[in-house]
Amino acid sequence: MEPSRALYRFAGALEPLLAAPDAAAFERAWDAAHLDRVAWEALALARRENSAALEPALHAVDRRLLAVLERCRSFLDPHLVTFRVPELERCQHAAAAALAGARWGVAGLRTVISDTAAPLGRRYFAFLALAARHPEGAWPLFERYLVTPGAHHAFVAAAVEAARFYVGHADVLERLFHRIRGDQLLRRFLGPKILESLYVLAEQRTLPLFEELLVTGHTDPDVDCCEVTRALVAVRRLTGRVARSSKFADGDDPAVVRTLDDAERHFEATRDRIDQVVVI
Repeated sequence: MEPSRALYRFAGALEPLLAAPDAAAFERAWDAAHLDRVAWEALALARRENSAALEPALHAVDRRLLAVLERCRSFLDPHLVTFRVPELERCQHAAAAALAGARWGVAGLRTVISDTAAPLGRRYFAFLALAARHPEGAWPLFERYLVTPGAHHAFVAAAVEAARFYVGHADVLERLFHRIRGDQLLRRFLGPKILESLYVLAEQRTLPLFEELLVTGHTDPDVDCCEVTRALVAVRRLTGRVARSSKFADGDDPAVVRTLDDAERHFEATRDRIDQVVVI
């Protein structure tokens, strides 16, 4: 869907929430509008779009979100306070960050990111928008998060995904992977993103890491999270051969080849994906 149309659709979906007489009606209106899906589809499009033409639509969404937030808080309902208020706040931060990008471009996003007095969520969505645009010259900012121990993991995740657009910096991602691989929570969260960016960069220097992961990597039914499958596809791309691994004993088995072909098609279809994380 065209970004401006999606944003106005989102703004329209918020209208019934303002007219809700009580918490139950508010929740019914939320569900009827499929607001979770409509909101994030529109905001994801706006985040990627580098166009001042979106400013009127984003302004309308931003104003409407602020009004709906005020209305939602007025009900003092435990369910709304626990679930809907935080979700609306995230949407509002995302809309405000996208609006800054539409009005002032990359400079506006960088201003929001550097404003330590701004809400963390707003800074994160501005950072995510910058990652989605990955402008030339932004690499030093992304690199700073990748090399700084203790940096907020949501920002690091966005920086990891942005790194795939900056050729020649695979070594930074490799060092990050080695640094976090002993922390199982961080490895589960950041590992697939790091390996995905290394796969996209396809630099020959990453071959030893992928070959190591053929044996030591984690396996998972989800192809995006399976380090061994990612390594198998990466090694095949870099060397032209199907290597032996801890997951498949016979790399020449036609079923294995089909599995890797399917995985590679999936990886190629999602190589430009920048995902937000719901932690803020």
